[in-house]
Amino acid sequence: QVQLVESGGGLVQAGGSLRLSCAASGRTFSSYTMGWFRQAPGKEREFVAAISWIDGSTYYAGSLKGRFTISRDNAKNTLYLQMNSLKVEDTAVYYCAASSSSFTSAVSYSSEYDYWGQGTQVTVSS
Repeated sequence: QVQLVESGGGLVQAGGSLRLSCAASGRTFSSYTMGWFRQAPGKEREFVAAISWIDGSTYYAGSLKGRFTISRDNAKNTLYLQMNSLKVEDTAVYYCAASSSSFTSAVSYSSEYDYWGQGTQVTVSS
C-alpha cells in the first residue's frame, strides 16, 4: 500500500508560479512511475505529467510542456510539480498518482495508476 499526500496548492494570480509536492509513504515504490493529473470543475480528469522513479524519464501533456516541470527526490520520497506562467485555465484540483507499471507511453492514462492522493486545489485568478 502506498499513501500519497499532496500539498502546495493555493490561490495565485495569472502569470505566477506554484510548486506542488506529493509525499509518498508506505510500501517501497522504487520501481514505480509517478504522475500528476488535474480535474477542473465539470471536466474529465486529465493527464499533466509523469516521471520514472528509476531514471527520471519524464513525459508531459503536450499543451503543458514548457510551463510545467515534474521532478522527484528519491531520498525524500517526494514528487514535485513546478508550475510557471500559470493561466486561469490551469485552475483545477491536482492529484498525485503512483503506478506499479514501468514507464511507457501509457503513463498518460489514469487507469495505469494504482494509488491516488486526495488532491490539492490550485486556483489562478485573472
